[in-house]
Amino acid sequence: MNGLEDCVFCKIVRGELPASKVYEDDAVLAFRDIRPQAPVHVLVVPKKHVASLMDLTDEDAALAGRLFAAARAVARQEGVAESGFRFLTNTGPDSGQVVFHLHFHVMGGRRLGAMG
Repeated sequence: MNGLEDCVFCKIVRGELPASKVYEDDAVLAFRDIRPQAPVHVLVVPKKHVASLMDLTDEDAALAGRLFAAARAVARQEGVAESGFRFLTNTGPDSGQVVFHLHFHVMGGRRLGAMG
């Protein structure tokens, strides 16, 4: 199998693995993290396999915008848009990226500790 066939998020996008979906359109899927670090912890992924932020190309500009729009929709739907939320991605092994399919975390529902 190649990487795309083994990619857990690609399998979720294709419906081969279950996920608790909270948002979906033709380019983006958002689902609850199976190991939440906050009361609201949703992953926002492109349906197209992109390994990390560094693998986005200029041709992916519209997709990047769709990911951000989906994050806003998820924050509103999950009730954290007004109180605040964290929107982040890990890029590469040193960042802690474990699944090499671009994904953004939408986290909120409680006061989150400062970063950095």
